[in-house]
Amino acid sequence: MFQVCVRAHFDAAHFIRNYEGDCANLHGHRWDVEVCIEGQSLDNLGMLIDFSLVKQSIRKYLQILDHSLLNDFPAFGVQGVNPTAENIAQFLYREFKKDIVLIDKRLTWVKVYESPDTWALFKEDG
Repeated sequence: MFQVCVRAHFDAAHFIRNYEGDCANLHGHRWDVEVCIEGQSLDNLGMLIDFSLVKQSIRKYLQILDHSLLNDFPAFGVQGVNPTAENIAQFLYREFKKDIVLIDKRLTWVKVYESPDTWALFKEDG
């Protein structure tokens, strides 16, 4: 099994509604995002998937989130969902899965770092 992972980042603010602690206050992060794709076979160039295709998809979504207040983003604010690292990872996973064509591969997981030492990972079962 081969895995290809790409890392990118965006900067955005958020706050956690109904939280008792510092994170209830408006604050920002440099959110690092890793996307991992896996598959069993390589193409005739020896690649599982071209890194540039993965980067292109990541940039598309991270540009939307960059320098925003995540609580105002429709996937979070309108739905009443807190923009936690966990929920951001799930949102990005679902968006990447719709965007990247993976005929003989699968999106394995999306990891979102809130800081260099803390992260959340989302993957689907199976």
